[in-house]
Amino acid sequence: MSMRSSTRNRKTLAVASMSAAFILALTGCGSDNDGKAKEENAAPPSSAASTPETESTGSDTVAQQDTAAGENVDTSVRLAEIRGQAGVVMIVNQVQRDSGGFVTVQAEVKNEGDKPANPAQWAGSESVIVRQNLSSVGGATLVDKVGKKRYYVLRDTDGRCLCTTKIKPLQPGDSTVVFMQFPSPPSTTTEVDFSVPTFATTSLKISG
Repeated sequence: MSMRSSTRNRKTLAVASMSAAFILALTGCGSDNDGKAKEENAAPPSSAASTPETESTGSDTVAQQDTAAGENVDTSVRLAEIRGQAGVVMIVNQVQRDSGGFVTVQAEVKNEGDKPANPAQWAGSESVIVRQNLSSVGGATLVDKVGKKRYYVLRDTDGRCLCTTKIKPLQPGDSTVVFMQFPSPPSTTTEVDFSVPTFATTSLKISG
């Protein structure tokens, strides 16, 4: 190979290398600009996503279900014993009014019969409650006879109740703890009638 041919080849390689480096540099700049453009065009996070709602979201309902049932409740306390169908008994342990404007009823349900107990009927017949709260105690009510007003279990905007849900069938001898949360009657109301579908109605005194 001649000296002139070798020099020409080196120049060609140098030009090709510079061109490739320049193309890579442009590609990198384009990626950075595309990334910045995407970031600039992306919608900022909404306040609803960053600030959780307090009472109307499904996550809050679940959190209350996880923590409310059986919390600080003495199951040996028997405020009332309510007979249901086929040997099922509900023992009310607590009826508490709190500062948030709620009344929470906590109870234990026992199957003292000889056949499995199906909790599906305890949700009542209201379509939204039944659809969104399978095998729940969402059909419970409180009645203020003095104020002549009926109170239903609280629910969120999707119809999910603030109560125990997904209760498994109770085999003979089994028991489970349940809770139901209602709007609070006026502070002057200290006694209400409590009902759950398939159970007898009983009178309960409100604490707090």
